[in-house]
Amino acid sequence: MLILTPYFDIEDDVIPWLLKCRLTPLDENDLCTRPSRKELQVVNVEKNGSVLYTWKGMKGTTCIGAYDPHNKQNKLLYVFDKEVPVISCSVNMEKTLLAVSFLQFTRRDLPFETLRPVSRCLTLLLEIQPVNSTKVLKAVDSHVRVQFVYPTSDAKPFPENHLLVISEDGYIEHILIPVVIEEDYKVTVHNPDRLHKDIVAEDILWAQWDTQGQRLFYTAEKEENDTLLMCIQFYPDRNYKKLLSFPLGFSLTVKKLWLINFGYNSFQQQEDSLELLNLHVFTNHTGTMSVCYSHPVQNLGEFTYSVILLHYGWKKTFIVSLEESDHCLTSKPTFINIGYYVAVYMPGYFLHLINTQHPNLACHSLFLSGNDAKVSPWNQQHHILSLSDLLLDCQFGKMYKADIDPKLLMTFMHDNKLDCHQLAAMHCAVLYLQNNSETEAQIIHWMCGLPVSGSIDLIQEFICGTLYKKAISEANIVDKLLPYSSLVNWDGEIPGVTCSTEIISLSVFKDTIQNLKGFWAELNRNVEFVKNLECFHNPWHNNSLRRFKAQLYSEMKVAEKANQHYRNILENAKTILSKVDTCSSEQKAVPLFQEEDGHQMVLIGLMVEKLKEYLMKYLHHIGKKKIDMIVNNYAVNLLECIWQIIDKIWKKYNLNTHVLCLSNREKVNSAEFVVFRMMARVLEAAEGLVLPLPPGYHTVHITLGAQCLPLYTLLHYIDLGVLHPTERFVTKLFEELDNSEVNERFKFSIVTRIPETIGRKICHLWDHPVCSSCFARIHVKTLLTELYTHQKSRDFSIREQAPFESEFLPLTYLTRVLTEVEEQALNRLEESENVDAKFVEEIALKQTLTFLGLENK
Repeated sequence: MLILTPYFDIEDDVIPWLLKCRLTPLDENDLCTRPSRKELQVVNVEKNGSVLYTWKGMKGTTCIGAYDPHNKQNKLLYVFDKEVPVISCSVNMEKTLLAVSFLQFTRRDLPFETLRPVSRCLTLLLEIQPVNSTKVLKAVDSHVRVQFVYPTSDAKPFPENHLLVISEDGYIEHILIPVVIEEDYKVTVHNPDRLHKDIVAEDILWAQWDTQGQRLFYTAEKEENDTLLMCIQFYPDRNYKKLLSFPLGFSLTVKKLWLINFGYNSFQQQEDSLELLNLHVFTNHTGTMSVCYSHPVQNLGEFTYSVILLHYGWKKTFIVSLEESDHCLTSKPTFINIGYYVAVYMPGYFLHLINTQHPNLACHSLFLSGNDAKVSPWNQQHHILSLSDLLLDCQFGKMYKADIDPKLLMTFMHDNKLDCHQLAAMHCAVLYLQNNSETEAQIIHWMCGLPVSGSIDLIQEFICGTLYKKAISEANIVDKLLPYSSLVNWDGEIPGVTCSTEIISLSVFKDTIQNLKGFWAELNRNVEFVKNLECFHNPWHNNSLRRFKAQLYSEMKVAEKANQHYRNILENAKTILSKVDTCSSEQKAVPLFQEEDGHQMVLIGLMVEKLKEYLMKYLHHIGKKKIDMIVNNYAVNLLECIWQIIDKIWKKYNLNTHVLCLSNREKVNSAEFVVFRMMARVLEAAEGLVLPLPPGYHTVHITLGAQCLPLYTLLHYIDLGVLHPTERFVTKLFEELDNSEVNERFKFSIVTRIPETIGRKICHLWDHPVCSSCFARIHVKTLLTELYTHQKSRDFSIREQAPFESEFLPLTYLTRVLTEVEEQALNRLEESENVDAKFVEEIALKQTLTFLGLENK
């Protein structure tokens, strides 16, 4: 699933350069021979990507070089005139100062006649543009690491440099180094004997340098066997600031200080991997911060690791059961930062891709085992370190960037039958892979061959994910407000791993990250969203949308009574349809957007209206104009997404507009039925989310159904509401089919099921008693309605047909008139105070007898 892209290789990127150049200006005869792999060591990677490495010269010298991966060039930084075991080194952004820490020979290594004391580790500050003076920063017996603080990529060089010095004794110093430029090129340290130093952290057990963010994470012991995770943000132009203090909830039991991303120390890293404190912090520009920790092994057959999602207020603890427990003690899982995922990899056992961007549903994370979990060329014998966003193969001096392999992801998605794997793979492919029409087509074709599942709807997932990705690419501010998945919850299980979730407090940030920019601003936005999560609601509240839709559909039945709201809805729809790209350079196979569909226009306008109201509630500060643009683009992308799905299905099965000719009903192939079935699934997915369809969708769908379905099945689908007879379809029916006995029966079956509004428009197209009857019904209703509305004494509005009323219009009209007359008679009787009821009864009886001719009998 993961692909390791080569970033740096000593064999290919450094050795050829060494064979071509002289090593050092100190000795013209000290030429480079081909050094062995053991003599070349990677020692650090800076923020700009420069890789620092050391090697031995021919005459016992020690050289430090830098490789720039952007221009593929090497540069010699400094040469020691003797062999020194370099522990750590760092160069500033301008490559004018070099900090180096190395081991010295102790008294035990010196000749017997030499008795002077020697510090075990020496830390120097070197001026290298040009090579000039040397300043001793520290001479101690413990190992020391050094790291320059880098400015942002677009910042100008500052007249001072910031250097971190990390001692194995458990404290970190911050040194301010002012520089001056002499003779327009010579950079020297100003007043090197009085450099300002301060201690930023003490009594630490673990520390990590965030190379890209220039942040220092470290741990400090807390009471009650708890450990605090601290974070300090460094700035190139001002003082540093502590922004985080978070209790991890467990105690770190380590014997020595562990450092992450402070370079690679070959003299310390050759330890048993089981003693390693496996703790990493990963950040992303979207404002996510994940703390990953591998728990000590308690059960030989299990691995337990936790991922604390500080941006989401969750702590997830995973337990993985392994079959071959004999090999469990040989290594620990490696944590890798892969953009929107944190990968947990145990070579030969499992690969877990944990979604840190949208972590609330477990089915959006990938857990792989067996052959699916293999990462080439990584195996159990390779000692690979995770350095921020890079991986270092310590044995071969190679560096890689890890990423998700699109081909392996698509293969995994095709081959697996479990819902959790299909959902996770599709979520990853749609939201996080680069826009690729080929990948999109593969997903659509894959969905065509899947059986219908009652638990999940992958088409809904595809539509929601595609719309979400396009929306946040245009306006990232809506990433917390728009749905990225059609699922509200998921209660399934993922084979091989169990997960428990614990809610953590977000008060650790307090007000420290407010009013900050960049990563901290995004993190603060994520935290505020989680704090107010209950206030947000799903913009696709199906019940409310269906209620509004039904109300608007009822208003369509009497156009002259349509109110202003209804007209506004239609105007919204017309605006959206005018923006749809129907003249795309890519020729579409399926003819949509070629007719008006009143029902879909209502739904388009309704979606636009409700989405604007929803976004205005939370994003009113960006203004109505911006919100209108976001909503309009969202609606256009929705219609084009559904069009794209159907178009790719048509092209896969080589269908074109000729299949929509009803006169070819006898020539049906299996491809048409497959496409019809897929269009039914897309229709079901859209209706499940109460989403509109492109105008013309129902016409194409029912035309295909008329081509490939038996008549009784077609009529059954119409009665169920799966197929909708549209005006254009019925018109084609009358125009393209003759009046043979079969076609007449077919037409009659359809005409008796069309809505009245359509029948009123097209009944004159078919010269048949059925249409004549329909036309007569419409005419009688029109006449009676006009007569009824002109009688002031009987002025009542047309109401919805009551359940007990007949469908025969004259009888319905008569029933209503009599009901009103009766009501009026009762009212008059109630208004008369002096009425002899007995007299009225006798007169009525006498009139009845006279009318029946029984008066004299």
